Amino acid sequence: MLAADGAAGAAAGGGCLAANDWVCGEYVRSRAPELLEATGEHVWLTVVSVLIGLAVAFPLALLVRARPGFAGPVLGLTTLLYAVPSLAMFSLLLPVFGLSAALVVTGLVLYSLTILVRNILAGLAAVPEETREAARGMGYGPGRLLWEVELPLALPALMAGVRMATVSTVALTTVGALVDHGGLGTLITGGLQSFFKAQVLTASVLCVLLAVTADVLLLGVQRLLTPWARSSARPGRPRGRAGARARAAGEAG
Repeated sequence: MLAADGAAGAAAGGGCLAANDWVCGEYVRSRAPELLEATGEHVWLTVVSVLIGLAVAFPLALLVRARPGFAGPVLGLTTLLYAVPSLAMFSLLLPVFGLSAALVVTGLVLYSLTILVRNILAGLAAVPEETREAARGMGYGPGRLLWEVELPLALPALMAGVRMATVSTVALTTVGALVDHGGLGTLITGGLQSFFKAQVLTASVLCVLLAVTADVLLLGVQRLLTPWARSSARPGRPRGRAGARARAAGEAG
């Protein structure tokens, strides 16, 4: 349908539409509702997939940390899933979910796990052991230690994983066009089928802008959640124990 609509629009329109130019403002103006709808679907698929991916990856990472024997199977399986080509992945999931948005979301969640699990584990592993011991000495139990001490300190690595997973998901969502649930990817596929240049280029540019915008927004969230990382990175300011001793000496002087 998109291919037929694109060809009809190019033939019926005037100016750059009739010339089938790559850059065409008339296409953007005349197809604004369609572009907004496709962008909204793309954002929805991405957000839902990353959130579900986090909900699945977090307990998996905690399982691996608590029982290191599970590290090989869990990390190996998530890596294997990431290596499966998207066409094969969707084909394997098709008998279960049919031609639906759930098929696309499930595939995207499976692809995000290898990035999220590894970054959560890396963030938790980077927490200094003396910090854990100090918290235990203050009476922190396992749950409170995790939520109030370890997770805040692991946030930089965790957010880096979320950023990578989000950008990757924005790109992979376009493959959902195979089942007509690909957001901007559906427009790209339809434009390629009819060689509708303006549609292909506009949808592709929107996809790139979406990935860049998501990354910038998540970077802003990361900076808001980790203000200590900004202060410790100021040039010329001593950090760590040496910095603490230097500041104490300065105050004493």
